[in-house]
Amino acid sequence: MKAAIITIGDEILNGQIVDTNSSWIASQLTALHISIFQVVSIADTPQAIRQGLDQARSGADIILVTGGLGPTKDDVTKSTIASYFQSDIVRDQQVLEHVNTLFSKLGFENMPDINKQQADVLTKATVLFNDVGTAPGMAIEDGGKYYIFLPGVPFEMKYLMENRVLPILANYAKNGFIYNAYLLTVGIGESHLAKSIVDIEERLPSYIKLAYLPRLGSVLLRLTAHGDNEQEIEQLTNNFATEIERRVGADVVARVNDSFEQVIVEQFAAANCSLSTAESCTGGAISNSLTAIAGASTMFYGGAVVYSNAAKIDVLSVDERTLQQFGAVSEQTAVEMATGAQKLYKSDYAVATTGIAGPTGGTKNKPVGMVCIAVAGCREIVVKTLYFKNDRAVNIERTRMAGLTMLWRLFQTEQLR
Repeated sequence: MKAAIITIGDEILNGQIVDTNSSWIASQLTALHISIFQVVSIADTPQAIRQGLDQARSGADIILVTGGLGPTKDDVTKSTIASYFQSDIVRDQQVLEHVNTLFSKLGFENMPDINKQQADVLTKATVLFNDVGTAPGMAIEDGGKYYIFLPGVPFEMKYLMENRVLPILANYAKNGFIYNAYLLTVGIGESHLAKSIVDIEERLPSYIKLAYLPRLGSVLLRLTAHGDNEQEIEQLTNNFATEIERRVGADVVARVNDSFEQVIVEQFAAANCSLSTAESCTGGAISNSLTAIAGASTMFYGGAVVYSNAAKIDVLSVDERTLQQFGAVSEQTAVEMATGAQKLYKSDYAVATTGIAGPTGGTKNKPVGMVCIAVAGCREIVVKTLYFKNDRAVNIERTRMAGLTMLWRLFQTEQLR
């Protein structure tokens, strides 16, 4: 059973918004053991929609489409698919009453006539009622294929997928089995990682594929297996994952499909350890990435963003003489920032960053991209100076990930003692 995912919208094609719908839908289908034939983004034009549907049906059994179901003139999906499936359009009274109610709850006495069009549905379609929005979804069976049309607004799409679509698709996904095993790595580049496990990858059978999913500072490895024997597929895939983990060693953080931040929060909480941050050049990026994780309150005590020397002195008790002798961007200052945060927040661990993010502010001795990171632990302190390039956003992100990686390594070392 294969699926195709189509997202409709000029705003996606011109870069105004990022298509997150496709990746989320794909993850839900994979959980149902439905493999993905293709993922495409197309313009909101009749020709593009027709071509997209033709291409999708050539290789997929299930075609999911998001976007283009709004009430404005630039949303032509509904009229196009009515023509494509040779179906009339009718106004669904239940949907119309729902749309009217939503407008009343928002304080509008009269709903614009244009919004009444959102209650228009294809006569050939099964209406997927949208409790949380104005545009209903539609499901159509045609030529042995199953088509699902959903609004592009992410929270509406997710509601309809979880409450209307996935229960239906569960009945379609009966043949074959798909199993995924994951390894999250940090501190090793994609090319070095690939080189270290090249012989293992060459021994993978044809029904097990290895994918490298990189981001700055980390690489997620995904082993995907297809087969009929669920137990056999799981065991063999996990055996290969174990072999890779042994080969890569300490660079493997966990065998999960989670973010590095999620793993840190969970492991600190499980060990009953606390953390604080002291950030200059990263401007709170480290603390923000951790507190975005549910459950961070069990392990994160607080963070200080100290851009100026005065703030470093007043908030974190950095010695003024240290700043005068070594400068704000120095390992000595980074260490005092980390120990200052550790004392201020009474945390077990603290990570500190100071540097020149750019694109200006560098000198011959301290160029743009130079950063100093310190981590204070329960028993020792580690500090490192790194040199990045002159892209501010990239420098901040690299520093954030480097700080978390140093924190993780020290945490692991101390927990194993």
